[in-house]
Amino acid sequence: MHHLSSIAFAGALLCTGGVASAQTPQTTQTERPATTFPYTPGLDVTAMDKNADPCVDFYQYACGGWMKNNPVPADQARWSVYSKLAQDNQRYLWGILDGLAKQRDGRSATQQKIGDYFGACMDEGAIAKRGAEPLTPFLNQIDGMASTRELPRVLAALQLALSSEDFFFGFSSNQDFGDSTRVIAFASGGGLGLPDRDYYLKSDKRSKEIRAKYEAHVATMFGLVGEAPAAAKRSAATVLRIETALAQASLTRVDKRDPYKLFNKTSLKGLQAMTPGFDWKTYLAAVGQPGLDTFNVTEPKFFKAFGKQLRSNDLAAIKTYLRWHVLEAMAPALAPQFDQPHFAFFSQTLRGVEKQPPRWKRCVQLVDGQLGEALGQEFVSRAFSPELKAKSLHMTRQVEEAMAKDIESLNWMSPETKKRAREKLDAIVNKIGYPDTWRDYSAYRVRSDDFTGNVVRGTGFENRRQLAKIGKPLDRSEWLMTPPTVNAYFNPQMNDINFPAGVLQPPLFDPKMDDAPGYGNTGGTIGHELTHAFDDEGRQFDAKGNLKDWWTKKDGKEFTERAACIVDQYAKYTVVDDVKINSKLTLGEDVADLGGLILGWMAWKTQMASMPQQAQDKTLRDGLTPEQRFFVGYAQWACENDRPENLRVTAVTDPHSPGKYRVNGVVINMPEFEKAFACKPGQPMAAVKRCRVW
Repeated sequence: MHHLSSIAFAGALLCTGGVASAQTPQTTQTERPATTFPYTPGLDVTAMDKNADPCVDFYQYACGGWMKNNPVPADQARWSVYSKLAQDNQRYLWGILDGLAKQRDGRSATQQKIGDYFGACMDEGAIAKRGAEPLTPFLNQIDGMASTRELPRVLAALQLALSSEDFFFGFSSNQDFGDSTRVIAFASGGGLGLPDRDYYLKSDKRSKEIRAKYEAHVATMFGLVGEAPAAAKRSAATVLRIETALAQASLTRVDKRDPYKLFNKTSLKGLQAMTPGFDWKTYLAAVGQPGLDTFNVTEPKFFKAFGKQLRSNDLAAIKTYLRWHVLEAMAPALAPQFDQPHFAFFSQTLRGVEKQPPRWKRCVQLVDGQLGEALGQEFVSRAFSPELKAKSLHMTRQVEEAMAKDIESLNWMSPETKKRAREKLDAIVNKIGYPDTWRDYSAYRVRSDDFTGNVVRGTGFENRRQLAKIGKPLDRSEWLMTPPTVNAYFNPQMNDINFPAGVLQPPLFDPKMDDAPGYGNTGGTIGHELTHAFDDEGRQFDAKGNLKDWWTKKDGKEFTERAACIVDQYAKYTVVDDVKINSKLTLGEDVADLGGLILGWMAWKTQMASMPQQAQDKTLRDGLTPEQRFFVGYAQWACENDRPENLRVTAVTDPHSPGKYRVNGVVINMPEFEKAFACKPGQPMAAVKRCRVW
């Protein structure tokens, strides 16, 4: 995915996981639903710092004004051009949802669902009045267990209703890595409350402090459901002990970038052998998938550790662990006494967020997460014209043509591998704006007076929808993002690039702007997603989306050597304090950033060649040449400010480098940039040694 990680996007999309946002005070007087989008140009001169030398720090030159004038809002962990557009989209959606919530007649079935969901979410009085009541059925299920033999049934119920991966492990569906036409069951590692395994295993002072605060938070939450302080403290210690054992057996995020390490197909007998104390037949029947005999176990070591935890812990400890994850998953959908401490730890302590976001934001995000394509229909009908889609497709095809030329020009790749690369490129499907067929939500019951119930039913609807794919024909038309989302992605198994309507809005895609910044920004973004098909992870899948080595041994070695140049370059960059970029984690995004901008440049030159009069026009605009405008247009998507606490989290969890290095780290590798700004050899933005893969 490009530009924004899911974590950076407020962590608020609720699809198959627990709720991840916070209840908030009433809307302030300055906030109003929007009926139109505020216009920000694709190249904003006021966002620049022209006192900075572009050859010394291009990011400061392109974004210095923006950073000065856009401090991180109190309710955000970070703030960026992408965040701003996401909020503009949210305000627009707020207007739609507010109207539908108040409307009683003339609504379609989907309009009724999204309107009633939003209205129930905004009714803070009703939510507060219910208090802990929504927890009761889940806690009763856990308390009613007479032995660990009942765990498969109870665990299945909790995973379906609350989270498919927070309770010990994840269980869902995905394409078979070996045969992308098949959808099979995936069992994956999970079950941790902290953001990453490293939070449990590192021994530095800050990591120990975070663990201590986490344990105290867990104890606080247990106290809210009636445990005495001493008992709550013991319960929290039990949770941390079990989660630490699971973390020790979990793959690192770098390891998870290697699909071969995640590809471990087995039978029911093989899965059962990993966890002898867990009855998989009972579990499968409870999740509605009896009779399955083909599984991909992404982390066999983890499942063996899970089995060991079942043997080494008594029933009381298992119940304690499950109770905690019920509280964690449900807290943001409950009354303030549960939601506020959840926010205090996961947002304030971990990410430095000063105050809870306004209620309307949370409710818009939840509607988008649980009824995203229903909401997307409303968004697209108002904000994404056929002309805009056509223009987006035109640029996409130009970038793909540039990729074809780039592949043919590579002097390090053999004709045999080039042929396979072209086959893969030619097979890529472009998905622009929104799905061809909208999702059917008729089985999802939404009530206007039951917010928490809506959240639980929405999670159950999505989890069952995912499980129902197992053994069925693959739906290649499906999207993994909703139309209003400000993001984009490449899916290596589908072999498609996906650009939601939400990201194809100014300033990221600005049809009013001249071509130079547009091809730098959107062209670079399209190129980025296209390059993901050939980054260190994507290149391991063939044209059909199968995990298959289609490279000659020599060409594979050549790729690795070129990628190592980028790993070494980014490893020198500091994220915050003494924390460096984990460049093995960010490699795919760093490769895609550079490859994407090169392709954007090539596509822009093709566009100019088709319009000779424009190509010959060297008139300065805003004091910039067309070439300079191309690079400034690219850089300004990445303007951002970030809290140091959040930077520490993203340094561990986010496969994207910070915005500064997604700009400076790219342009120093492009001789076109050095020429455009007349940089002299030896200046910081004029690298002596350049990296390039694509």
